[in-house]
Amino acid sequence: MPFKDRFSAHADEYAQFRPHYPRALFQYLAEISPARTSAWDCATGNGQAAVPLAEFFERVIATDASEEQIANADPHKRITYHVTTAEHSDLERESVDLITVAQALHWFERYAFYAEAKRVLKPNGVIAVWCYNLFRISPEIDRIVGDFYHATVGPYWDFERNLVEKEYTTIDFPFEEMAPPAFHMEAEWPLKYGLADLRTWSATKNFIAAQNFDPVTELAESLQPLWGDPERPRMIAWPLGIRVGAVRDV
Repeated sequence: MPFKDRFSAHADEYAQFRPHYPRALFQYLAEISPARTSAWDCATGNGQAAVPLAEFFERVIATDASEEQIANADPHKRITYHVTTAEHSDLERESVDLITVAQALHWFERYAFYAEAKRVLKPNGVIAVWCYNLFRISPEIDRIVGDFYHATVGPYWDFERNLVEKEYTTIDFPFEEMAPPAFHMEAEWPLKYGLADLRTWSATKNFIAAQNFDPVTELAESLQPLWGDPERPRMIAWPLGIRVGAVRDV
């Protein structure tokens, strides 16, 4: 199946307007990994997960099928970036302690990726996959954004989005599963950053391509009275849906 690329054309926006994962998540993953020698961040995008991983691991291999995403990735002395697919990493057998996949597993050919993950993980190595759906600000704002998500751009989501909406709970996950603690992302953003994040959605991009206008402009008019001063940052939260498992030495 060909790589379904929804973000290369807007990799610079993706790098600028996506929230950051909590440090506590990466600390937890480092603690449960068999060692902290090497980690593979698969479908790294702009390095959003690779960079915090580098605080805890000696070496991070960060891969993405998109050359544009890699070109916009944050450089780090412990990170090596490569352009390659999730299903064919070219990593050595039993070479990594941890694999992470942030907000990307739903795009993969999962059985092929799982086989590759089992090949490159060391015995007792850990794999963690996670996703996030709608942000949370206040009941009034959340209701309007939810209507935009479902009614306005809803028909323009790829079918894979259903897996994200269910927080990956319905996917097959052929590893010895663990029960991770709850994690969420937080950011304090002015209104323009929240709107910019909505414009990075693949469904919004698909809507604009089909309808030839930006639906976020109209949404902004509904949000502004509820937001107040558009320059005033508001706390935004994204709960993470996470699955964690291991390949046990038998």
